[in-house]
Amino acid sequence: MSLIPSFFGNGRRSNVFDPFSLDIWDPFQGFPFSTAGETTAVANARIDWKETPEAHLFKVDVPGLKKEEVKVEVEDGNILQISGERNKEKEEKNDKWHRVERSSGKFIRRFRLPENAKLEEVKAAMENGVLTVTVPKEEVKKPEVKAIDISG
Repeated sequence: MSLIPSFFGNGRRSNVFDPFSLDIWDPFQGFPFSTAGETTAVANARIDWKETPEAHLFKVDVPGLKKEEVKVEVEDGNILQISGERNKEKEEKNDKWHRVERSSGKFIRRFRLPENAKLEEVKAAMENGVLTVTVPKEEVKKPEVKAIDISG
């Protein structure tokens, strides 16, 4: 029985026979080209993007991260990049893990901002594990309409 969990993973996963476990066996885990951990971390950086009349609002779920572990950048003129890293917990030699569901690793999300974004006024704030990035919008100037008299 002890060979099965080590064959299907690194020993830190939950029981492979647990019907409530959503763990997936990664046959490439441990290989240098495996990106399973990074993919999981990217998938867990959930983002909502809402546009209001005044701004574009991005809300990112980053529970357990400090603001120092998250970066918000604007690059190439109109690309908003949100990235960060969640580190693994230290493992002690005598620790016995029963379940590991929290992902660790790097995440990066990139968004092309619309032309009306005021890139020099981007603001970010973090509260209760939610990062809020506010990108103000330029006011849309209504075209000046000039009435023309019709002669005749």
